[in-house]
Amino acid sequence: FHIGEREEKCIIEDVPSDTLVMGNYKAQGWDIHKQEFLQSAPGLGMFVTVTTPSGDVLLSKLYGPQGTFSFTSYMSGEHIICLQSNSTRFVAFAGSKLRIHLDIRVGEHFFDESVVQAKDKVDEVNLRLEHLIEEIHHISKEQNYEREREEKFRKTSEETNSNILWWAIVQTLILISIGFWQMKSLRDFFISKKLV
Repeated sequence: FHIGEREEKCIIEDVPSDTLVMGNYKAQGWDIHKQEFLQSAPGLGMFVTVTTPSGDVLLSKLYGPQGTFSFTSYMSGEHIICLQSNSTRFVAFAGSKLRIHLDIRVGEHFFDESVVQAKDKVDEVNLRLEHLIEEIHHISKEQNYEREREEKFRKTSEETNSNILWWAIVQTLILISIGFWQMKSLRDFFISKKLV
């Protein structure tokens, strides 16, 4: 994505609790003379801020023009990940734009292939088995989180449907009472004018 030199861009990531989140980014600066993005943005750094669903700041750190950040969520919900350059130019003069390459990985456990190339096959199988067990735990945690979200959504839907039903009943009663009132008023009008 593209951002201005002093602009802040935020991404919302829905994360279950106790989950590792890793992000890799690379910032490229716009070269006015060449009319293209440079391979890197020398001298620029990026502020990375991560906020939990309750509003607590989980991570706030300055990195270079490219880097890796990681955090572990302690509660489930929508975490807000914000990136902003550390440009010190005034807003009026900070007309340069940046291209940010961002890769966010949620719940990923990296598997070290160099360890796998160990000579002892038992250790290799054991390491692969431990990695699979970690993946199973992560998948189970993700399923539990999705189940909680589905239950919350179902309750909200049922409450909304109930409210709509009561509103329809109230509207019907109001329309019927207005109809009776209009009929009575019209009848009284006809009687007073001696048309009936």
